Amino acid sequence: MNRTFSIIKPDAVKRNLIGHINQIIENSGLKIVSSKKMYLTKKQAEIFYSVHKERPFFNSLVEYMTSGPVQVQVLEGNKAVSTYRKIMGSTNPADADEGTIRKLYAESIEANSVHGSDSDENAKIEIEFFFSGSELV
Repeated sequence: MNRTFSIIKPDAVKRNLIGHINQIIENSGLKIVSSKKMYLTKKQAEIFYSVHKERPFFNSLVEYMTSGPVQVQVLEGNKAVSTYRKIMGSTNPADADEGTIRKLYAESIEANSVHGSDSDENAKIEIEFFFSGSELV
């Protein structure tokens, strides 16, 4: 068993899709071990997405991620990172496989409804960014 990190992004929260997305997550065999709704501050978004700081879309990404509440979650299961990435689908929803979260719910490449860690190492960093040890069951 290992863990990964998930964000249900502002576009999906606004459209009341948290339950629908969580059902896909749980049907994949992953367990939601911690979850909270929050607003990201501009500073939090800039730090969290700092890997993209030099990319042309950085400012619009920060603006989008602070435009409304998000649901941050810790998921647990066998091969949690790869399992979640598979059910998320491609970043571009047009390229996502049928039945994936992004194919079902994404509005665009940026407003693609969910974020997920891309490695076990980054999952640990991202989880620790949003959750204290006492918040993890």
